[in-house]
Amino acid sequence: MTNRILSPAAAEQYRRDGYYFPARVMTREDAAGYRRALEDFERARGGPIQSNWRHKVHLLFTWANEIVRHPRILDAVEDLIGPDIICWTTNFFIKEPGDPGFVSWHQDSTYWGLEPPDVVTAWLALSDAPVASGAMKFLPGSHLLDQVPHRDTFHQHNLLTRGQEIAVEVDEAQAVDVPLAAGEISLHHVRLVHGSKPNTTADRRIGLAIRYVPTYVRQVKVRDSAMLVRGVDRHGHFDPEPSPAADLDEAALAAHADAVGRQVKALYAGTGHDSMRA
Repeated sequence: MTNRILSPAAAEQYRRDGYYFPARVMTREDAAGYRRALEDFERARGGPIQSNWRHKVHLLFTWANEIVRHPRILDAVEDLIGPDIICWTTNFFIKEPGDPGFVSWHQDSTYWGLEPPDVVTAWLALSDAPVASGAMKFLPGSHLLDQVPHRDTFHQHNLLTRGQEIAVEVDEAQAVDVPLAAGEISLHHVRLVHGSKPNTTADRRIGLAIRYVPTYVRQVKVRDSAMLVRGVDRHGHFDPEPSPAADLDEAALAAHADAVGRQVKALYAGTGHDSMRA
């Protein structure tokens, strides 16, 4: 296979360390355009996008659907997982200026129910994300630890679904800061231990995490849905999700409600929660 975006050395770093960054996938101007689309919606709604609408956003908005199908993002992902690609979900991680929101040390795989764990997150910066903004931190090589025990905290300021954190000590001296400029992505493995601190800058830190899987990956907790974004699905492990014809139209809202309902059952199994955290 000839790599499209990542050099062979970059792909090897991903396999060895569990991550690669940065990769520029769009211009700063294009990233600013997507940020405007988000913030135009927020202004019309009267506040920041919250709760369930921060998740599976590519089912609600045509511009978010454009992002998950962006050729350069998909080229980079194809370099890692091959040509048949499903978008399992999208998640906005937004930290307001001076907000105490943080992400505890965790592995994405803990409650997702996806097997095998051949899952890559493309984290797209729609604003600049310097270290001071609460940029992500990665623990190199931790994706090779298999699944680490976690505990739920449901902490008020934790941006994760269950406030989950790994139940072992993390040597933060080994962590790598992951600053990104608007229009760049980082790529990380579903089992990489990572986290982030609050935003201490004067601007919002806006990131869209896009979770891609090869078509052979299965959801073992529920009958799930997902969107084929490149190649062919010869396995049928997920019910297909439709692209929105228009922002927030009736069909898009219905598809989103169905998809999020399935995902909630997987992510919150055994907790008594029935909706996504903000």
